[in-house]
Amino acid sequence: MNRNASPLSFFEFFAGGGMARLGLGQAWDCAFANDFDAVKAATYADNFPGLGMKDGKGHFHQGDVWDLTADDLPGRADLAWASSPCQDLSLAGARKGLAGERSSAFFGFWKLVEALDDQGRAPDTVVVENVVGLLTSHRGDDFTALCGLLAARGYRFGALEIDASHFVPQSRPRVFVVATRLPVDGLEGQSPFHGRAVREAAARLPADLKERWIWWGLDAPPARNADLAAVLEPDDQVEWRGEEATAALLDLMAPSHRASVDARIRSGERAVGAVFRRMRGGDQRAEVRFDGLAGCLRTPRGGSSRQTLLVIDKGQVRSRLVTPREGARLMGLPDGYRLPRSATAGLHVIGDGVAAPVVRWLSERLLTPLALRKSAPLAAE
Repeated sequence: MNRNASPLSFFEFFAGGGMARLGLGQAWDCAFANDFDAVKAATYADNFPGLGMKDGKGHFHQGDVWDLTADDLPGRADLAWASSPCQDLSLAGARKGLAGERSSAFFGFWKLVEALDDQGRAPDTVVVENVVGLLTSHRGDDFTALCGLLAARGYRFGALEIDASHFVPQSRPRVFVVATRLPVDGLEGQSPFHGRAVREAAARLPADLKERWIWWGLDAPPARNADLAAVLEPDDQVEWRGEEATAALLDLMAPSHRASVDARIRSGERAVGAVFRRMRGGDQRAEVRFDGLAGCLRTPRGGSSRQTLLVIDKGQVRSRLVTPREGARLMGLPDGYRLPRSATAGLHVIGDGVAAPVVRWLSERLLTPLALRKSAPLAAE
């Protein structure tokens, strides 16, 4: 195939609103996408008109990944991307691991890869994106099991821990396991994304899996030049909370956080902070950060998951919730990205997504150069 004339192809599982697709860019053509959630499926179709819901022509299939078979997937893709559900692996969750009710969806994806492999059509490269807890869940046993599955099908693999804050003003650390059967010479080396959790996860692997480990040499991006304030809507175009609600929020702050607010009130200058409500020692606390970053966006399932903005200007303190459009910007999405009309639905799609600029960096610096090596594949052991 002439790689200059034809784009590389990929399958996207747990696709959500298509953020990985946006990040991969024009060098990649989505041959098949899947998600169970109806709101996300509708958002995907709205943003990729004519290529959305599967109707005999489109490539998006809404439904349970377990109900899919290899025959539902067309041809042979260069890449399979899986942003599998993270709730059972999250540090904030029940830590049930890959056997949990939601994260077990990963095995629905993997049985498709195995079936494709049995037909001689397995993708050359697989990316599994998840929360960093994937590296430590069940004392690392889940990550070792994942690596074992990859190795059993002839893949070599490595992991990168990338915080979206390198690209957008949101703290959103995620792990990207990149597995391939293709030659990797020239793509290995040191990386700022080999954090402690990655190094320790690699060290815990048994000897046979360590032999298949790849230290991906992904470089760091240029310094981010936008902070949280830069992505916000104008003050006169958003809905603010009342004074009593803001006062109640301030009353929930521990002394150190309240002192940080008071110092900015006294300065008279404008300051924007991101606030989360958390349980600390059995008490609810409001914690604020003024480092120019939003906290990690989440799906709106309750009070503690709703991120609040605190804006201090000329001694006045106001508070409000992050809007869906602001959330989309924090995920690196263009303003032309179509969101659901409901704010709750919009935040649901955004909070479960992957930051598009992170995927773009992976695509440009690693995934695309790797895929273009198809002319010299690595023989499976």
